[in-house]
Amino acid sequence: MAELERPQRLQIMLTDEELAALENWRFEKRMPSRSAAVRELLRRGLASDGFLTAEAGVKSQDFGVLAPEIGNGENPDRSKA
Repeated sequence: MAELERPQRLQIMLTDEELAALENWRFEKRMPSRSAAVRELLRRGLASDGFLTAEAGVKSQDFGVLAPEIGNGENPDRSKA
């Protein structure tokens, strides 16, 4: 069996809305696959400045792809939490 070019796997779980946002972005940008779209978004995110650093005790569920809806009890600016 040939060796994989990318032997590491990363499994993430998304809400239906997050997956729809990813798929919409992928098709708008004509990305060849979902994996390619995720890699491109990771590359862009890692290259950007101004992101928040996670504080101690922050849970995975506190990080989402989409901005929280106003009025649902979530704080859209975690830096003020």
